[in-house]
Amino acid sequence: MAAAPPLDDENLLTEILLRLPPLPSSPPRASLVCKRWRSLTSDPAFARRFRIHHRRNPPLLGYFHGVFDEIPFEPMRFEPTLKAPNRVPPGRLSLQLDSNLHVLGCRHGLVLILDWPQLLVWDPVAGHQHRLAYPPGFDPDKSNGAVLRSAAGAGEVHFQVVLVVVSDYEKKLLACVYSSETGAWGSLISTPTPSGDSPDSDTRVWWEPAVLVGDSLYWMIIDTTLSNLLEFDLKTESLAVMPLPPDKSRDAESGVSHKHFTVMQAEGGGGLGLLSVSGFTVQLWKRKTGFDGVASWEMGRTVELDKLLSMDSHDFLTIQGYAEDNYLVFLWTGRSVFMVKLEPFRCEKLLDTNKWDRYCPFETVYATGT
Repeated sequence: MAAAPPLDDENLLTEILLRLPPLPSSPPRASLVCKRWRSLTSDPAFARRFRIHHRRNPPLLGYFHGVFDEIPFEPMRFEPTLKAPNRVPPGRLSLQLDSNLHVLGCRHGLVLILDWPQLLVWDPVAGHQHRLAYPPGFDPDKSNGAVLRSAAGAGEVHFQVVLVVVSDYEKKLLACVYSSETGAWGSLISTPTPSGDSPDSDTRVWWEPAVLVGDSLYWMIIDTTLSNLLEFDLKTESLAVMPLPPDKSRDAESGVSHKHFTVMQAEGGGGLGLLSVSGFTVQLWKRKTGFDGVASWEMGRTVELDKLLSMDSHDFLTIQGYAEDNYLVFLWTGRSVFMVKLEPFRCEKLLDTNKWDRYCPFETVYATGT
């Protein structure tokens, strides 16, 4: 019996369609070819497989504003960044709640929101919402957190929330992990604060969203005398404190670090890195371990942005957001916001504004199966 032509084999055709570019227009365009293709691409099971297949290379659909404290009951608006036909209408991914919201971060198509005094895990594409009470010892006003999908296999169903906080009484950094699979918070995880038992210590976790690099989440912690990175290893569920480059630590002590550098994946796709801005210059750093086993920061490439961004002497550069999967930063000059992709390097103006804001990039595969 002769084998069926490739496009007549439904299983093989499905595998081909799964490899379409992970853009919002890909499944709808494929559905226009014929009724059979439309039947396949409109199946919710195909949409789920499409999202999982492209989970590691999702497009940047847009961003959410990070701070809503100034305007009570302001809807949490989604702002698209893709052009037509891949532009997702803002209303499709916006949220209206009768409360003040603070976005803690976005990852794997999920948004973690502080809807005081609870946490809200929101899936904008599916429309699902999960509310969580904070575990004991975690003050909503002092804690920070991150959300991520669980490991492959249950990746479309279950998620985890990792919270971190400083225990002033015990002089410890604490973490706790929520699993939607068990529906419960796990045991407390702790490590001493960098300044130990010093009575003058005032360690705190910055509000900036966590950055996921490899199997670890990173936040910045700041003290009255020094500043560091807080690492949470997802595999071992352990905390560790890591020093910043000396000059970046001084920046952090002055209270401007959250605007002038961000944790990122190191250039070339390997290990932990930093991106910092100084004047009109972007500097890339990499954490390297020497032959003696001692890790240190090494400065890499620098890029001058004043001419690329048409900046003048009154402008300045601050970092307003970082998109992990697309290796892209949002930079504000005081007049305009630019999206700067680091590899390959390119710049694109997003909007003109003289208002400071935080941009929480939303990276996911928009496939609804409808």
